[in-house]
Amino acid sequence: MASLLASRICHDLVSPLGAIANGLELLAMSGIAAGPELALISESVAAANDRIRFFRIAFGQAHTDQRIARSDLQAAIDAQGRTSRLAIDWTVAPDGAERGPAKLALLAILCLESAMPRGGKVSVEAGGQWRVSGQSEMIRNDNPLWAQLGAPDLIDTPPPALIQFVLLASEARRLGRDVKAEIGANRITLSF
Repeated sequence: MASLLASRICHDLVSPLGAIANGLELLAMSGIAAGPELALISESVAAANDRIRFFRIAFGQAHTDQRIARSDLQAAIDAQGRTSRLAIDWTVAPDGAERGPAKLALLAILCLESAMPRGGKVSVEAGGQWRVSGQSEMIRNDNPLWAQLGAPDLIDTPPPALIQFVLLASEARRLGRDVKAEIGANRITLSF
């Protein structure tokens, strides 16, 4: 239900954001001087579209036999890079990726983002076993949800800002994968 709800919300937000962007273009074509107000609206619409692009894959419905096109996945990765403090290194295969593991990787990126408040570098290695690693000068690893990723039945309901932990654990279990977290002083690696 959560993934269906997320898919619906993302779908319903795309049209109004597109309308705002079109309205901004019409204002620019009408000769209204572009000021800081219009620039702020334009930047905010672009950031919202970027987040939706990423969230649509991370939180949306993922069928096990579906593939996601390289262009769609790369657009989501680039979007996350523009709206967060993370530099994401992920070379997507020319034929894209299986949607299920790609969804897990995006959820893992969101988990790492919560542990890297000053930003950092995230690398994704796709294959039979996927690895998502985050490296930063400051890692916040005091979150008890890290230890519970491998046991999704034990995860208590987290605050909304950390829901990605519950979703990563439950989606991995649905796909028949286990999530393992290795936490060091400046690095966290999630494998599934």
